[in-house]
Amino acid sequence: MKPAMQAVWMLLSSFFFASMGVCVKVASASFNSSELVFYRGVLGIVFLASYAHMRGISLRTRFPAMHLWRSVIGVMSLSAWFYAIAHLPLATAMTLNYMSGVWIAAFLVGGALMLGRYGKKGPRQGPLVLAILASFAGVVMLLRPAMDNNQAFAGLIGLLSGLGAAFAYMQVMAISRMGEPEIRTVFYFAVGTAVAGALGMLFMGVSTWNWRHALWLPPLGILASLGQVAMTKAYSMSENHGGTLMVANLQYAGIVFAALYGLIFFNDNIPLMGWLGMALIATSAIAATILRARAAPNAPAEEH
Repeated sequence: MKPAMQAVWMLLSSFFFASMGVCVKVASASFNSSELVFYRGVLGIVFLASYAHMRGISLRTRFPAMHLWRSVIGVMSLSAWFYAIAHLPLATAMTLNYMSGVWIAAFLVGGALMLGRYGKKGPRQGPLVLAILASFAGVVMLLRPAMDNNQAFAGLIGLLSGLGAAFAYMQVMAISRMGEPEIRTVFYFAVGTAVAGALGMLFMGVSTWNWRHALWLPPLGILASLGQVAMTKAYSMSENHGGTLMVANLQYAGIVFAALYGLIFFNDNIPLMGWLGMALIATSAIAATILRARAAPNAPAEEH
């Protein structure tokens, strides 16, 4: 039952984040990245504080340093993702951010090998390594059309957003295992995004306010908060490496949602090579999930 609920939470998270991507893409025509990060944070604070009050959950924390570090990493990843969404087809930006699942797989394998956990008696890591490499081959296929359209820099930023998200997700798991409710973790991330966005606005400036364009901001903040709560809930329920990677790879459902949104609302034109790259990334990520679960079915989650 627990793995099934993890899957449901992550699928909901993927849908919310893909829907948020639509709001970001539309709003990015009128607001710069720092403004979007700021409004996402402010609206998230209001929504999450109200939600915590209704649930009777205190927002006081005993781990401010961990929340600060999680916010720093998360804000960098979020800013990079917003930039990628503004300059790339929605499905492409979503796929690059969701490379976080592959990065997590690479981190777990690399850490296990460095610790000498897989010796002669352990399972072979070759197939898992090949799955991870296949994912990066998919990235090359996905970004080739972007390079042809002079979007290479945006593609690189999108790829870095996925790397940052992987670090942030592992920090989320560490915080959850210290007893922090997921709503508290998400709340402090919203605080971090608001502060970072405000600082960014000092350098990037403030756009001319237009109420018609600003209507996209409230759903951006609400959908982002809902997606973050669902994602944090899914990761906090992980009890072993297999559960962690299953949740990480279910994010790829967001590619489907984003692709549908892109085709319906933005007429995104992604060449066949780009679609094949997305399929290769998703397939190899699922393979990595299965292989990693078999390699360490009973590994304790506290080791991440």
